Amino acid sequence: MTQTLPLEGIEVVEFSHMVMGPSAGVILADLGAEVVKVEPPGGDKTRNLLGSGAGYFSMYNRNKRSICVDMNSEAGREAIFRLTKTADVVIENFRPGALEKKGYGYAALSAENPGLIYCSARGFLQGPYAHRAALDEVVQMMGGLAYMTGPPGKPLRAGASVIDVMGGMFGVIGILSALEQRRRTGRGQNLATSLFESTAFLVGQHMAQYVATGEPAAPMPARVSAWAVYEVFDTADDDRLFVGVVSDTQWTIFCEEFGLTDFSQDRLLDSNAQRVKRRDEIIPVVQRLFKGFGIEELVAKLDRCGLPYAPISKPEDLFEDEHLLNSEGLLPVDFPNGKTAGLPALPISMSGQRLGLRRSVPKTGEHTREVLGDLGYSDAEIDNLLDSV
Repeated sequence: MTQTLPLEGIEVVEFSHMVMGPSAGVILADLGAEVVKVEPPGGDKTRNLLGSGAGYFSMYNRNKRSICVDMNSEAGREAIFRLTKTADVVIENFRPGALEKKGYGYAALSAENPGLIYCSARGFLQGPYAHRAALDEVVQMMGGLAYMTGPPGKPLRAGASVIDVMGGMFGVIGILSALEQRRRTGRGQNLATSLFESTAFLVGQHMAQYVATGEPAAPMPARVSAWAVYEVFDTADDDRLFVGVVSDTQWTIFCEEFGLTDFSQDRLLDSNAQRVKRRDEIIPVVQRLFKGFGIEELVAKLDRCGLPYAPISKPEDLFEDEHLLNSEGLLPVDFPNGKTAGLPALPISMSGQRLGLRRSVPKTGEHTREVLGDLGYSDAEIDNLLDSV
């Protein structure tokens, strides 16, 4: 960005791993905050995850500086207190009480820095479940999201770490709110964001649906759609395309574009509610219709008349997505295997500009000497501390 970044000058210390805490940190970093990630000797174990976790670190740790400190040593403790004494924000996602036992809880750090905003990323907020260990998948199961995602009787977690990231986003909302409150009061505060409550917020629409209709919400694969045309269709070239027609105006356009005069002249199909009741009649006609088009021709018609549609893409397809490539939507990130690839930027545009890359993903402890020097350590003191890591 050419203008000053919105959080420039805000100093953040991040004690976190996996996804939830780092996702909060990377959002703040992308917005311009100076985020220092504190890693244990040998580095954050998230760096070495395999399988579905292999990309976590690369995705959620750009635009940060990394230091390695032994938090259990006296020298490490001194470094942490120096670092947090001038910080605006601390983010941590350890188990409840873990940092308190080490002497790095809110009470200890805010005693040295009353304006500190301390954000704990938790599995649960205060209550009977607060002591439980939690994961994204755990809360998706107990919060109703997995039930809603899979077919009946087969709960299925969502295909990305949606609750971890959502919990991180709510953490950022809390942090930004606390920064504004501190501007007015001069005081920092202790706040928490959580996985379980994030899941409950997400499925709140289905809870409200139950109250409004008296019927439990059906899992997505078995749901009664709110619209008559709202699903994936096969095309002539054995491809697939999602199409949605979600308003009376779109229905009129749809019928005109595809020559569905029988439908357009039927006054009993004028309202969405009427069309939903006759969905079993409408969908077979549309299926046969779309099966007669190749996907490119079908996309061209839908695009021309402004109807919602989507190809069924895989994550790896996004590396070549025309829109992302031409809108600064992918940031070039260096990977440990030596490759460089574009990963999604923060989905925000400010004054017409995207938030970019200032630093690639840091190597383990890459900025330890630099950060400690900024804190006033001499070269000899830094050498001694590094020898203990």
